[in-house]
Amino acid sequence: MLAHRRGLAACCVAVAALATLRTVAPPPPPVVETWVAARDLPAGTALTASDVELAAYAVGTVPDGVVAAPAGRRLASPLRRGEPVTDARVLGPDLLEGYPGRTAVPVRVPDATVVDLVRVGDTVDLVSADPSTGRAATVARDAPVVALPPDPEGVSGQVASGRVVVVALAPDDVDDVTVAAVQQFLTVVWSR
Repeated sequence: MLAHRRGLAACCVAVAALATLRTVAPPPPPVVETWVAARDLPAGTALTASDVELAAYAVGTVPDGVVAAPAGRRLASPLRRGEPVTDARVLGPDLLEGYPGRTAVPVRVPDATVVDLVRVGDTVDLVSADPSTGRAATVARDAPVVALPPDPEGVSGQVASGRVVVVALAPDDVDDVTVAAVQQFLTVVWSR
């Protein structure tokens, strides 16, 4: 026992020093778990549980727009292994979600002021006017507005006249509205 007392004393001092360091050391920083790509993924991938994994990020370092539940979402652009899944990397909900059996059709309404009154979710009728005959006809009824995209500037820097409205049409109305959009002027009307 006497022969080993120096070794025992050294071990006791080492254990005491480690215990002191552990009690004095600051706690680990708080982390947030975020979904990241488990491997390189190409654009268009429909994410499954095996495509993503949780990674710990220090609070304040998580990118904006992280997707809380990425499984089932489709990638709009490629994603590298370890890259967080954000709203900028996945496609938004389908335009026709909630409108089964309908077709999304963009139509240009010449009067942009009329389109300023329209909101996504409104139900409108589409009326075409033939400038050569002066006749008007309703080409679609009860069409939900599913999008109001901003008009980009043209190549020459001029904005095309009117605004685009994307409506969810019944299959029987698609042909009539498409022809009217090309040959005549369309406008939206609200009715009850």
